[in-house]
Amino acid sequence: MPTATVPNGGVYDLEVDTGFSPDAFTLDSTLRGILDDPGYVLDGTTDFASITNYVLNVTINRGRRDPDDNFPAGTLTFTLNDTGADGVFSPYDTASPYYDDTIGYPGLAPGREIRFSRYDSSNVKQTLFVGRIVNYDYNFQLGGLDTVTVYCADQTLWLASTYLTAHTPAKQFTGARVSAILDRTEVNYPTGAARNISTGTAELGGSTAYAIAEGTNVKQYFDEITYSAERGRIFIDRQGVLVSQDRIGVTLSAPVVTFCDTPGHSTHAKYNKLGITFKVEDIVNRVAVTPAGGSQQVAEDLDSQAEFLVKALYIDGSLLHDNSAAATLADYLLYPEAEPRFDGLETWFGSLSATLRDACSTLDIGDTVVIEKTIQVGGTGTLRSDELSVEGVSHVITFDRGHTLRLSTTPTTIVYALILDDAVFGILDQNALN
Repeated sequence: MPTATVPNGGVYDLEVDTGFSPDAFTLDSTLRGILDDPGYVLDGTTDFASITNYVLNVTINRGRRDPDDNFPAGTLTFTLNDTGADGVFSPYDTASPYYDDTIGYPGLAPGREIRFSRYDSSNVKQTLFVGRIVNYDYNFQLGGLDTVTVYCADQTLWLASTYLTAHTPAKQFTGARVSAILDRTEVNYPTGAARNISTGTAELGGSTAYAIAEGTNVKQYFDEITYSAERGRIFIDRQGVLVSQDRIGVTLSAPVVTFCDTPGHSTHAKYNKLGITFKVEDIVNRVAVTPAGGSQQVAEDLDSQAEFLVKALYIDGSLLHDNSAAATLADYLLYPEAEPRFDGLETWFGSLSATLRDACSTLDIGDTVVIEKTIQVGGTGTLRSDELSVEGVSHVITFDRGHTLRLSTTPTTIVYALILDDAVFGILDQNALN
């Protein structure tokens, strides 16, 4: 299978679903039409072809910038050199090896599945994106290079195009609700390994007050679960799996990578850009949450209101099942004082060891990272170290230059649990946060 080596990046592979099913049952075929033949099954399996030899660049954007934002569809955009490929990516080339003669459809057609991967230092294939083609632009240049720019999206886009029929759900935790929605006939989402659904920390209401109206959009309903109840994450991960995570700050996660500004550190990844945010808009000192089947529950910080005036957040019609759960959410959402924090970084793979390239390439939404920066305080260098949650991941890969990773991060409330008798995390008032 053709692959490409990116300078200071690694070995990569971009594969496209050709539309063929080489092992599909075919009626009246003397070879493929034999009943119960294990080699040719009813649906067949998708045939993928590597087109990596012709790729000029790849850009991946997944996740969000802030915990208050909804998760947009993850996207992958790539550009192909069609001049170098002798024009086989043109939708009019019926002799192309990617053209499906059986239905008269080109290989780079909307709906075709796309997989993009990187091989780690142990030659293990690590998937960075799974999605489907949405559209593409073919750019002819007389006397120049003909290129094809292909735009892809993950399964989030299809959830945003799926609608529910009217029904009243049972009272259940968020994980059960997400699974029940995916299982509905009108959604028919793949089961098994295609899902990774956590139980959830919030119980959602099930009376008529929580009835789901005809035509409710699946993606918007999941956004409502995230925003008004669980405050976790529902997204498609780098391997194409639908993930539903519990409330942020409740689950525990050990750091995957430590980033620092110290050149030559053997175990820490060096970054070349770091963002710091410090804004009054982050302050929330009065929160009012009203469940769809209950009454308004208020949490507030009077000291913060005296200093910064009232900065309020109202959530009406929350999917939470009772007033107690609403009061808990209101307390959780209080943020009475603005604090400076690292909110994103950029690292270039050319500055990393092979081990760190492997770790950085597979970072995903919900992972924990540590960012360290030496800050001058009174003329003396002081190390600041923050443990942060990854909310957004971007890869920019130019196949003749290299690989750049960008992360969007937010604070994580709990990172290490107290571990009895542990030499590091078993010391009271030391490393354990909860």
